[in-house]
Amino acid sequence: MKYNIREIEEKDNKAVEKVIRTCLIEFGANHEGTAWADPDLGRFSEIYNKEGYKYWVIEDNKGTILGGAGVGKLTGVENVCELQKMYCLPEARGTGISHELMDIALEYAKKYYKRCYIETLSNMIAANKFYNKHGFNKLDKPLVETEHNACDVWYVKEL
Repeated sequence: MKYNIREIEEKDNKAVEKVIRTCLIEFGANHEGTAWADPDLGRFSEIYNKEGYKYWVIEDNKGTILGGAGVGKLTGVENVCELQKMYCLPEARGTGISHELMDIALEYAKKYYKRCYIETLSNMIAANKFYNKHGFNKLDKPLVETEHNACDVWYVKEL
């Protein structure tokens, strides 16, 4: 199957929200303190439409959204962005497309930031391995308190 990565458009908002909610349910993270409670979930084309912010989607050859990831400023820390809302449905996992998506996001982030931060959950084992593979270093505690206080693993990468 062929995949395409492109910037999010308004027509993708609900599909991206569905991907994220599906993945959160899969990992038991459908509760407060995670992306589940984020009021901006259905508004990504709007949120990621300014300098230093961008969101990309993965779509299959039929135009179905299978995943996505965003980059945005980490509030409260100078020159640090956050890799945000990176989720892929099972059918896109293991295909290599997530690696491509990560490379695109990090290339973009380098234009605006010095470091990239990620918050995740320890039970997302493949995601944690994925971040390590991309040169992210595990932290003992969060860089800053965010609304994702249920996350129990934090990473940072020099860009």
